[in-house]
Amino acid sequence: MQEFTATRTAETADELWVCEHPPVYTLGQAGKPEHLLTDIGIPLVKIDRGGQITYHGPGQVVVYLLIDLPRRKLKVREIVAGIEQAVIDLLAEHGVVAERHDKAPGVYIGPAKIAALGLRIRKGCSYHGVSLNVDMDLSPFAAINPCGYPGMPVTQTKDLGISLTSSQAAQALTRHLRAQLERKE
Repeated sequence: MQEFTATRTAETADELWVCEHPPVYTLGQAGKPEHLLTDIGIPLVKIDRGGQITYHGPGQVVVYLLIDLPRRKLKVREIVAGIEQAVIDLLAEHGVVAERHDKAPGVYIGPAKIAALGLRIRKGCSYHGVSLNVDMDLSPFAAINPCGYPGMPVTQTKDLGISLTSSQAAQALTRHLRAQLERKE
């Protein structure tokens, strides 16, 4: 992502990269190591996105957004809102009401976080992105203060009665992300 962003030109097409990660904690630029409460043997990687600490693992869809914001006439807050709206719209398709929380980027079902996001903007281009909990082992979240918030509960689509596989959730999420991005073209 860093290399792609550093070498892109005005003609470089925007891309969405979709993956699942092996178990890993990631700590954002301003992240505080004390938000890792217990070492349970999962590696901690310091990365250059915004935000604090989160967990990535199998059964969680991660979409990296490599977007030229000026070309799409987007400000940072607008892309963040668009990413959140894509997740909210995906969940709404399945009858689940989700929401944003002030000063806590991501998507929530009541107090429980279902999707985390963290971006880095360099030369007007974004990288990093959003993670959606689909059907995963949520227990590693208990060893951290998710996104820097002590005791924040987390949830996943499976526990909300949404029977999507990770692959199906990835396809649906990228469809909703594209719809949000195309609104600004």
